[in-house]
Amino acid sequence: MSIIEESSPKMVRMAVLAVVGSHAVNGVAAIHSELVKTNLFPEFVQFYGASKFSNKTNGVTPRRWLLQCNPALATIISKWLGSTQWVANLGQLSGLKKFADNADLQKEFSDAKRENKERLANLIFKMNGVKVRPDALFDVQVKRIHEYKRQLLNILQVIHRYNRIKRASPQDRSRMQPRVCIFGGKAAPGYWAAKMIIRLITGVGKVVNDDKDVGDLLKVVFLANYNVSLAEVIIPANDISEHISTAGTEASGTSNMKFVLNGGLIVGTMDGANIEIREEVGDRNIFIFGCLTPEVEGLRHKMRFDRPKLDPRMDEVLTQISAGKYGPADKFQFLVDNLRNGGDTYLLGHDFPSYVAAQDEVDKSFQNKTDWVKRTIEAVSGMGKFSSDRTIHEYCAEIWNVPACPFTPPDNMTFRKPHWSDSVEANLSNMA
Repeated sequence: MSIIEESSPKMVRMAVLAVVGSHAVNGVAAIHSELVKTNLFPEFVQFYGASKFSNKTNGVTPRRWLLQCNPALATIISKWLGSTQWVANLGQLSGLKKFADNADLQKEFSDAKRENKERLANLIFKMNGVKVRPDALFDVQVKRIHEYKRQLLNILQVIHRYNRIKRASPQDRSRMQPRVCIFGGKAAPGYWAAKMIIRLITGVGKVVNDDKDVGDLLKVVFLANYNVSLAEVIIPANDISEHISTAGTEASGTSNMKFVLNGGLIVGTMDGANIEIREEVGDRNIFIFGCLTPEVEGLRHKMRFDRPKLDPRMDEVLTQISAGKYGPADKFQFLVDNLRNGGDTYLLGHDFPSYVAAQDEVDKSFQNKTDWVKRTIEAVSGMGKFSSDRTIHEYCAEIWNVPACPFTPPDNMTFRKPHWSDSVEANLSNMA
């Protein structure tokens, strides 16, 4: 419990100082708050009492992350709910659920998604020179590049998908679901591993996108310089989004909330806010895989000392990377060696089989278009909890002890042209 780290040289333990100096401590998702109490600061919970520690699950603002970035979907929601009051009371989205089987709403949802996917397809072509089909499944992972967020697991699975397509007969290929795998995010300047993961993704993209034999069955793109303006184009176009951190490593995440709010489904682990999103949208509207938090330490111990045999599909992928198929092998060999030789801290090897199975279930589900759009409507209708308005209200009432300042949007609220429609086009023109 010492504020000073008793080492050489001595250092201030900032997290401990924060707990001692604060009147309240909270995590930002239910699982995170529990880990704060049980793993990080159990002695302080015993010393101060449990009342000092609470949970305040993160949220996102629907004004930017739906009303502004996705006016097509926002207009549909207001039409079917009969007002724009959901903009300040996101819980009203629950009113959509009773219309989930309505063919007219399903068509409007589908049309809005198609419009957003066409816009993103145009952006991909302008930025990367890659033509993608808007009717393909858009699979998105855009976030900070970090080993615990497991972009590496995603691209290993993409390589496996590519291998499977290459081996498939023409008849089997005709039944495969076309997919566009979209990556984006930045690595910290000194984070070599993260930079090499980006380099591997772009290397895979070059091989896959140049392979005329594969054609439109698979495309892989990395959108450079990821920022809010790009996010406002990418997020409304998602069919699925990847939130696949090793269980127990993600505090909350908020992009998962943004993606579902915009009519996509999640492929994810039982980590961060994924757990609470699952509770709100229902088991059938999220694709869960991977180990659970209580299993992680035991699996890491087994990985280090017992060296479990890798799934043969993953082993094949790693062999191809080591052979230089997707870029200079010497740049990627440390990534391969970690996975083979007991350094798989984030348990990619353990979770790979269930991840592939989850992706197969996504393909199968997406081909039933009517049921898929019903699922997306149900998912959107369950996202009322994840408004930053609710989060801030809880902080005001339970931690800051300040009165709330309610906002009631006018009934005649209009949807202005999103700012990115001009700024992104201008940026692209400058790049050209």
